[in-house]
Amino acid sequence: MQFTEALIPIAFCAVVFGWIYLHYSTRNKERMALIDKGANATLFNTGASSNGIFGKFATLRLGLFFIGIALGVLMGNILTATTRLEEGVAYISMICLFGGLALVLFYLFAAHLSKKE
Repeated sequence: MQFTEALIPIAFCAVVFGWIYLHYSTRNKERMALIDKGANATLFNTGASSNGIFGKFATLRLGLFFIGIALGVLMGNILTATTRLEEGVAYISMICLFGGLALVLFYLFAAHLSKKE
């Protein structure tokens, strides 16, 4: 049983590393093929300017999302302590609820700013 318990994190790290390596090596091969054909490689340019108003506030989006997750963990703890709700259900539901609310709040904020412009 101990060997299996040690193998799980190693396998997880290997899968994550393999996925990232495959993503970047495939992306590099696609770009090199475009350059060889003489095509314009600006197709792959992604950044704040290409994402419009939502790209400008990527840090705000992540900040609000992590604040929502933290509030979800806090509310899950409060639900677990005050009700007979199971711990897993309380935490997962509150994290999803508050994380989603934070993203909706960001969307409304960004949409309001895009209307001003």
